[in-house]
Amino acid sequence: MVIAKGVLNRRLFSLSAALAASAWAVPSVSTETTRLEKSKATLAVSGKASFYYLPLTIAEQLGYFEQEGVELDIIEFQSVLKAQQALALGAVDVVCGAFDHVINLHSKNQFVQSFIALGRAPQMAMGVSVKNVPNYREVIDLKGKKIGITAPGAASNLMASLLVQRAGLLSSEVSFIGVGTAAGAIAAIRSGQIDAVCNLEPVMTMLEQKGDIKIISDARTLKGTQALYGGLMPAACLYAPPDYVHKNRLVTQALTNAIVRALKWLQTAGPRDLMKAVPEAYLLGDRGLYLASYNNLRESISLDGMIADEEAKTALRALSNFEPTVKADKIELPKTFTNVFVKHAKAQFRV
Repeated sequence: MVIAKGVLNRRLFSLSAALAASAWAVPSVSTETTRLEKSKATLAVSGKASFYYLPLTIAEQLGYFEQEGVELDIIEFQSVLKAQQALALGAVDVVCGAFDHVINLHSKNQFVQSFIALGRAPQMAMGVSVKNVPNYREVIDLKGKKIGITAPGAASNLMASLLVQRAGLLSSEVSFIGVGTAAGAIAAIRSGQIDAVCNLEPVMTMLEQKGDIKIISDARTLKGTQALYGGLMPAACLYAPPDYVHKNRLVTQALTNAIVRALKWLQTAGPRDLMKAVPEAYLLGDRGLYLASYNNLRESISLDGMIADEEAKTALRALSNFEPTVKADKIELPKTFTNVFVKHAKAQFRV
């Protein structure tokens, strides 16, 4: 990914090793008795209505950010790339996006750091059009076909590419087409514009239930994720430049607290609770479908926001196989994430 033609704010993305180390070494401070460095923060996200970002939505809808003292402005961008550009230029403070994007940015010397994970599996699936590929038997049958993904370079692109490569196909032997994460993806498969689709929920459950697709790989479950990626891996996360976190540790802690509270709420929330919390527009006009989608991926939602070392390694391994410019031996994984803030929130809210 190229960010704003390479024009980056080096003061945001470049810190000395000593400064970065000190930023993570200082214990988090409780936001309960300490005034935050600033009362407002801006967060960029793309495709917020998908389940991929459900903990963010829950924290927002239940007022957890406000209760933590943060007036959070969540800005929806058309793509992850545009969200990252906004972060690089200082237009937003934090991004909610895939952890593999954090690694990818590090490979370009654009240093950001994840401070809480929302999921522990990609939470997406890949399906083949029943109409366009009626005689599908194995992935090799997709040679010469069009595969719909949420956006070029997105986590769905990574998953689809891994499946294609494992089948012995070259990426050039299929076409990857960005179709978004909602109505656009559904329309693309139903109109026959694409032959297969790799997408998030609730899109995949809707297409599967209506008989439009046949699921061929399922990373909505822990078992399916382990089978495809060789282990669990972080999904969506909150990340920011180390400089922002260092200067706004209390704000970062407050954001983390809100998400941890949402993760805890989701562990015990029932169907009625979920329906009351989620905006009506997110349901795609079908509450039963929405709940079915939730059940398909519920286990993949992070239990506490932590990122395990092995999970980070799985993400790096998958990304380096997908993106030639990402050299695994050049990435310092410890600098891509921290659990400092999550550990404090876990202790505070008994997660």
